[in-house]
Amino acid sequence: MHDRPFTRTAVLINATPADLPAQVERALAEDIGPQDLTAGLIPADKLGRARVVTREQAIICGRPWVDETFRRVDPRIRAEWRIQEGETAKPDQLLFELAGPARGLLSGERTALNFLQLLSATATAAAVYVKAVEGTGCRILDTRKTIPGLRTAQKYATRVGGAQNHRMGLYDAILIKENHIMAAGSIAAAVGAAKRGAAGVSIEVEVESLDELRQAIEAKADIAMLDEFSMDDMRTAVAMNKGASNPLKLEASGGVELKNVREIALTGVDYISIGAITKHVRAVDLSMRFEWA
Repeated sequence: MHDRPFTRTAVLINATPADLPAQVERALAEDIGPQDLTAGLIPADKLGRARVVTREQAIICGRPWVDETFRRVDPRIRAEWRIQEGETAKPDQLLFELAGPARGLLSGERTALNFLQLLSATATAAAVYVKAVEGTGCRILDTRKTIPGLRTAQKYATRVGGAQNHRMGLYDAILIKENHIMAAGSIAAAVGAAKRGAAGVSIEVEVESLDELRQAIEAKADIAMLDEFSMDDMRTAVAMNKGASNPLKLEASGGVELKNVREIALTGVDYISIGAITKHVRAVDLSMRFEWA
């Protein structure tokens, strides 16, 4: 059986993205612009403190973005964290405290919390799905259905939540879909072109029927994505694949919800990809409370 990693992107679970500083810079630029007019009403030498709590249970993710935000706003601001990245917080739990110039605390508040509430929500959503398939041997994957400009951040968050990254983009793995197959002429032709043009890169084929799965197996792709397969067809696909001389990895996709994800996992597929982890995310409810010196 093919044992190639799902993508060739080498990422550690806790490795922060290289473009994290750029993400924070862009977020601050769109929020503060040339200057924070309201914070400018406060004396420059006034100091303050702030406490950030979560209103709901969540896996906390995004500490590096918070730290980078306040470092850029005013390096004199100090953050003291009361929880580690990836730990589960309970409702009303204190996450971290801030101390420093009041102007900087106010200017950085929204950007810092935006990152923390989004990434914590993404990690929490991933963890819920991972928990649902626990013990099945199936792995949960994210997708490219991410918030524009924040893909690496959300992919980091899904890893913190225990899921695995699908390809990071169009550059690190090949996913042959219906339009690619039509343009190439057949699944075999498309896979052959991929092998010639991108040697060593993971090649996945999206299939919509058992016959297309057979073709993907015969073409010696690495992975087959079972798109919108029924439960019965998924079980048949797993059996067919196991009986092949060169079985593929199988990924289930489409129509996946929390209520059916475990049943899908129990069919024997290797992966389940879920776009909802990143695109249907609901921000975690956070609150920052200020104390003025």
